Amino acid sequence: MNQDQSKIMLATEDIATAQAAFDATHEEFLEPDKIRANVVGMGVGVKWKKGEPTGEPALVVLVTQKLEKEMVSRADRVPTKMQDVQTDVLAIGYPVAGGGAPLEAGTQSLARRARPAGGGYSVAHTEVTAGTVATVVYDILPGGGVSPPRHGIGIPPRYYILSNNHVLANSNDAHTGDPIVQPGPFDGGTDPADRIATLSRFVPISFDPPVDRAKHRNLVDAAIAEGEFHDLDRGIYWIGHVQGWRRKAGVPVGMLVQKTGRTTNYTIGRITAISATVDVGYGGGRVARFRDQIVTTNMSAGGDSGSLVTTLDNVAVGLLFAGSSIATIVNQIENVRSLLRVEVAEEIL
Repeated sequence: MNQDQSKIMLATEDIATAQAAFDATHEEFLEPDKIRANVVGMGVGVKWKKGEPTGEPALVVLVTQKLEKEMVSRADRVPTKMQDVQTDVLAIGYPVAGGGAPLEAGTQSLARRARPAGGGYSVAHTEVTAGTVATVVYDILPGGGVSPPRHGIGIPPRYYILSNNHVLANSNDAHTGDPIVQPGPFDGGTDPADRIATLSRFVPISFDPPVDRAKHRNLVDAAIAEGEFHDLDRGIYWIGHVQGWRRKAGVPVGMLVQKTGRTTNYTIGRITAISATVDVGYGGGRVARFRDQIVTTNMSAGGDSGSLVTTLDNVAVGLLFAGSSIATIVNQIENVRSLLRVEVAEEIL
């Protein structure tokens, strides 16, 4: 069935209307002690009717599975409107950091040792199985400037592998200076033979337990590790070099996006919700609530964590970190860039 592509996208004014309604309702709607059964988050998206997009804005309630109305108790039903904006229900499974499935064997192309190694290749902390290199980044100095060239030839003084906290920093349990191996341990990487970098910094993640979920302000699952210039390649396998990055305001519902990851190689997906608050499992009963996330159709599996998500013309929009068999969850690259204080590309779009 051919869908009207224009109706998959939202107009700027419609996004603003839905965003205002989201801001006014999502905290109460997702209050952990009162959250409806089956609900794992909420975002802004397009209303669908009878399997077709309408082009109308909606508050998209994210659920593990979509059920017939009569199978849902009255107390757990989603209201048809909130703040005069219609709602919709989107099944995304139960999102788990790393893709929601046991780690699978990687491809010969991306799960192998590579020097230089760039975006898409297997990488991990020595106490983690395997994830994916997003790309190679460099520092932003206080005030927003890029670090000065080295030796006057335009080479930043430090280069870093960008990936997830749970890939490079073992979900907060690692320490600065810990070894990072490429490929990841699951793919045969060992230290010191395959050490490619050392952990430089990461954005800590709040988990429930011990922190009450309502107090979580997680925006990114992100970390960087410093390596030698000659060991790192800023290109992404099958995609090429990043041409710039988009601010959140330039990342719309309906946009087609791409990524290269260690497990599922090159895939294309479509953004189904933005500004999403979503609960993500990290194993061992730990859950982290993330805000301001991008939700896409399924484009990943276990081991793809850390992949850089870009537009089809190679402009960075996000950092992949979680998902299920039916959806993928992505951090906004604007948040990754500002919280880690790194530059992904020189041109800002």
